[in-house]
Amino acid sequence: MPDDDTIPKIQVDSDWKAQAQAEKERLIKIEKENEAARADNLSGGELPEASFRTLVGTLASQAIMGLGAMADPKTGRVIIDLESSQFSIDMLQVLEEKTKGNLSDEEKDEMTQVLSELRGRFVQVTQMIAKQAHAPGVANPAASNVKDSGPKIIMPD
Repeated sequence: MPDDDTIPKIQVDSDWKAQAQAEKERLIKIEKENEAARADNLSGGELPEASFRTLVGTLASQAIMGLGAMADPKTGRVIIDLESSQFSIDMLQVLEEKTKGNLSDEEKDEMTQVLSELRGRFVQVTQMIAKQAHAPGVANPAASNVKDSGPKIIMPD
């Protein structure tokens, strides 16, 4: 049996315990700061809050973009995609029908207003395209703007 003097003994002093506790608290604080930063990144502009209003806004934005509200920053061309816009408007109409009786007055009014504005804009854009198609000397409105430097209307095939 070994002598008690030859067995290594672990000495734990209060300074070591204090340092270990301080290090543990420091790591916990860093982890909490990291979690807070991740939460801020998710709610601070990267992703909006998931809500009925956000859903309506997303579908409305898709419809508006398809109606040529924004030009492609690279080409300067305005892209009109009536089929996609009509689909987004139809999706909003389905959402309105399926949520009937379950919306607050504010949500119902917002849905009605968004659909009314999108439908009106859709009609305006469709009429504008029809006028361009029937303008003298214009065989194809999409082909007529190929080498022009201004905004362009591109009709998908």
